Amino acid sequence: MANENKNEKNVFFEKKKEIEKLKEEERKEGESLIERSRREKWEEKRRKRQNRKEKKKLPMILAASFLVLLFVIAFSFLYKRYSPSNKVMPLSKYFHVKGNEVALMVHDTYLEDTGFVEENQIYIPYEVVQQYINKRFYFDSTENILSYTTAYEVIRSEVGSGNYQVNKSKSKKQYEIVKTKGEKAYIALDFVKEYSNVTYKLYKNPNRLMIESGWGNTYSYYKVKKSTKLRYRAGIKCDILKKLEESDVLRVVNDGSEELKSYAKVMTKDGVTGYVLKKHLSDVYEETMTNDYKEETYPHITKSKEISMAWHQVTNMSANAGLLNTISSTKGLNVISPTWFAISSNKGEISSLASEDYVQKAHNNGLEVWALCNDFEAKSGTVDLATVLGNTTNRDKLVNRLVASAIEYNLDGINIDFEYITKKTAAAYLEFLRELSVKCRANGIVLSVDSYVPSSYTTYYDREEQGKVVDYVVVMAYDEHYAGSEESGSVASIGYVKDAVEQITKSVNPSQVIIGIPFYTRLWREYDENGAKKISSSALSMSQAEETVKRNGATAKWDETTAQNYAEFKADNSVYKIWLEDEKSIEEKLKIIFSDQNNGKIAGISCWKLGMEKKNIWNTLMKYTN
Repeated sequence: MANENKNEKNVFFEKKKEIEKLKEEERKEGESLIERSRREKWEEKRRKRQNRKEKKKLPMILAASFLVLLFVIAFSFLYKRYSPSNKVMPLSKYFHVKGNEVALMVHDTYLEDTGFVEENQIYIPYEVVQQYINKRFYFDSTENILSYTTAYEVIRSEVGSGNYQVNKSKSKKQYEIVKTKGEKAYIALDFVKEYSNVTYKLYKNPNRLMIESGWGNTYSYYKVKKSTKLRYRAGIKCDILKKLEESDVLRVVNDGSEELKSYAKVMTKDGVTGYVLKKHLSDVYEETMTNDYKEETYPHITKSKEISMAWHQVTNMSANAGLLNTISSTKGLNVISPTWFAISSNKGEISSLASEDYVQKAHNNGLEVWALCNDFEAKSGTVDLATVLGNTTNRDKLVNRLVASAIEYNLDGINIDFEYITKKTAAAYLEFLRELSVKCRANGIVLSVDSYVPSSYTTYYDREEQGKVVDYVVVMAYDEHYAGSEESGSVASIGYVKDAVEQITKSVNPSQVIIGIPFYTRLWREYDENGAKKISSSALSMSQAEETVKRNGATAKWDETTAQNYAEFKADNSVYKIWLEDEKSIEEKLKIIFSDQNNGKIAGISCWKLGMEKKNIWNTLMKYTN
């Protein structure tokens, strides 16, 4: 019984412990639920706080992200805009040549014209040779003949041939001397070099030719201080043409383009023109191109005494008989130029009024005879100078006719008076003078050429070349105002004569210059016709002019501006004006002509024309030409 009770107690206590354990677990579980609930609520609050913080941070993050994005975009833009371009332009694209074509550079100039290489020979356009290398080459496009003239030789070659002729002897090259493509002629550069002061170098890939012929000219240069790039245009974003290394020499290109502050326009030694930053270049320096080439000079037949020359206008054969009467009052005259010859046809024929008796009488009176040939038929259109002078056969005939006439009539000289030369005919005219000079020189015939007073609109007459080729250049320092002038004025004011002397002696040796002076003047009439002012004029001899002034009761007064006696009078509802040529005006001209202030001693004078002078004028002339 006792054991049973003991067991019951033990069971009771065990159950009690289990109940207490369960209660403890329930209590703990209750506490856990409360704590979990509290934790969950805290977590919820924490999450809300975090969400609120994150919501507050989001605009900042977005703003920061946006700023970063803007920075990236701006950096990319600025880098793209201001970082140097590394793009290289192929030289084949720059020079625009293909196949056997050759780009041409002369000095610092890239030419539009191109040449070509054929059978190891470089051919360049005739126009390039004329303009940049040697203007004494002349191409006749009608007969396809190339001519070149030295002091004693005329050299000729036909298109497509290696054969050429020197005067009457024949020679041959192993290449064709001149080729044509359509209407354009090309000359072998090796042939050009034989007669020219020129150097050149051919660069390849692509073909480009550097030509140097500006001897005596001064050019500007830079040296590269550090490695840099030559660009197609001025700017770091422009394509690269060539890499430049330290100490490379670059020629400054002065082509009239706008000067840039940061960049210089230059040409490399192999002909690439572009722009380079000045900060990578040395200070600019200058060099004059020189070499040892001896250029041929044309010898001249000149006189040791001053030339006192006068033109004698001869209009028909019978006028030749009046020579002795015409020269009877002259003093100191040593050359007479009768107007005997004129171009009469496009074939190079000439009309002639030459007289053997005239020449003999002139010689007997101590006068040389330099017969004149004019081109006056060109004015009427009867003669086309381009056809006469440009065609080789016609030009030869003209030269031969003149020289043959000079020999036949025992002339001392030929005076060329071509006054209707144009830009179109200028090159042919100069070639005519060269070829005529060769035959005159060989036969001891003096060759003189009449020329207008130098001016901007007659530069194509090329007085410098004339002076190198002919013996004397005669400047017609009159016709300042002429029959077709729009205003009245002097025929030859002192300023006009002074300018003529100053201008011609800049390009022609003074010892070869003869200044033409007038023996005539013009009487100008100014009148109204239907409310409009009109003028007209007539040429008068010195005596006629003085008689006109006296007959009309006018008084001539000295005009310092023109250095002439001036008079005017009214008659026939008109105003008449006249600037006289007399002893005093002529002497003022002679003072200028023979002044020590000239570039050298002038060779002499020539007067237009015999028979219009006063007798006393020869005493004045002798004071300066004796």
